[in-house]
Amino acid sequence: MSDIQQYAISEYPDVPDIYRRLEELISQPMREVRHERMQEYLAYFEKKCARSKALTDKAKQFIPGGVQHNLAFNYPFPIAIEKAEGAYLWDVDGNKYTDFLQAGAPIVLGSNYAPVRDRVIELLHSCGPVTGLFHEYELKLAEMINRHMPAVEMFRMLGSGTESVMAAIRAARLFTKKNKIIKVGGAYHGWSDSMVFGMHIPGTGRMEAAGIPTGATDNTQEFYPHDLEALRKRMTANRRAGGTAAVIVEPVGPESGTRPVPFEFNGEVRKLCDEFGALLIFDEVVTGFRLGMGGAQGYFGVKPDLTIFGKCVTGGYPMAGGVGGRADIIQCFAAGIGGTGERAYIGGTLSANPLSCVAGYYALLEMERTNAPVIAGKAGDRLTRGLKQIIERHKLPYVVYNQGSIVHLETSGVMLLDFNNLDRLLKEMKPRKEMIEEMGAAYMANGVITLAGSRMYTSMADTDAIIDDALGKFEVVFSSIEGV
Repeated sequence: MSDIQQYAISEYPDVPDIYRRLEELISQPMREVRHERMQEYLAYFEKKCARSKALTDKAKQFIPGGVQHNLAFNYPFPIAIEKAEGAYLWDVDGNKYTDFLQAGAPIVLGSNYAPVRDRVIELLHSCGPVTGLFHEYELKLAEMINRHMPAVEMFRMLGSGTESVMAAIRAARLFTKKNKIIKVGGAYHGWSDSMVFGMHIPGTGRMEAAGIPTGATDNTQEFYPHDLEALRKRMTANRRAGGTAAVIVEPVGPESGTRPVPFEFNGEVRKLCDEFGALLIFDEVVTGFRLGMGGAQGYFGVKPDLTIFGKCVTGGYPMAGGVGGRADIIQCFAAGIGGTGERAYIGGTLSANPLSCVAGYYALLEMERTNAPVIAGKAGDRLTRGLKQIIERHKLPYVVYNQGSIVHLETSGVMLLDFNNLDRLLKEMKPRKEMIEEMGAAYMANGVITLAGSRMYTSMADTDAIIDDALGKFEVVFSSIEGV
């Protein structure tokens, strides 16, 4: 493994201990916010967020559900954001929040970071956001990525992580002449037809594949998180039926490490892919540049054949994603007609637009200059230590751990239910989901925004004082739990 000081993870979590504590959490009754305190927290939204409520209520007439993105669905209703700066967000009613959502992970420098914003504004004055033709910063960004991630010998920029996964799978099938794609159950790799399979909860298969023909997922398979023997069995069976084109993983574990993998896992998957002639795809939509400039592949010291990027590749600016990897594979995406051999067809007029490429280049340059991933990781360490102390002081069963600036706070354990215990899954899925929604609302009513009440991303903007202030707000919520 490369010099660990380059990376955000100061100490890799004790995975067996985490699973032991998570099993204890979901094996006992839920510890929820006391009813009367929860009513006070919900009253905050009615009294202090009236304009947000009016806007999102009106939006329901024109937008399904009232918002355009899944991250914006918050209980009891979505909050409309007006301003973002550094570690904070402000809603349209003027309420200020510590932002541990970070747009779902791509922002490591802090929101609306001025040195990048200024470069984007310069570009808009001189060129505009898109021309449909080549721009110098397409090259500069690809060179920058390759310098930090040597496995990305070539890079094809696209519009999102979902598009990038689609392209990678298409290239893997073309290159290997095989069809089967194996993913880890519960992992999210975007919403393309073939990947809406085994989402969120291992073993669910096509449960969420409404509107998707069965043929679209016929060649998608899943195996239980970090069960290497199950993966070997899949690949062995596939060998008799034409072979495995690729195995795709989130290198820290499904759902950004909600089900963390042992440190050695990725290296073992690499060996299996080599043994069976399959490609290894790392989905680094979250981990790319957040764990360090070398991504998860640098931290773990494992070289994937293909790497998926999302908004991390532009520091959170829009129309951002891409797939990079071995030159002999990525060459099949060559644009234009003729001369490149058999081609995997992809497109997108807005892909690699000047705005996205300039934003990405300067965001990565600033992250490199400031050592932002490591600083953000230290903030994640401080937040995790503080939360552990609060949890232990109040004798709560909650589980908190981090992988650098990716912080997991499990209070209901809903994401850890699975088909290994079907009775518990069917009985407890709804109440545990409702609990985590209420916990997220309680945090927000106290001025902290999280991802679904159970995941947080820290950034370079999170100073010790900001983290300590947020911990005081978590103390308020945890002091209002039943039995405390």
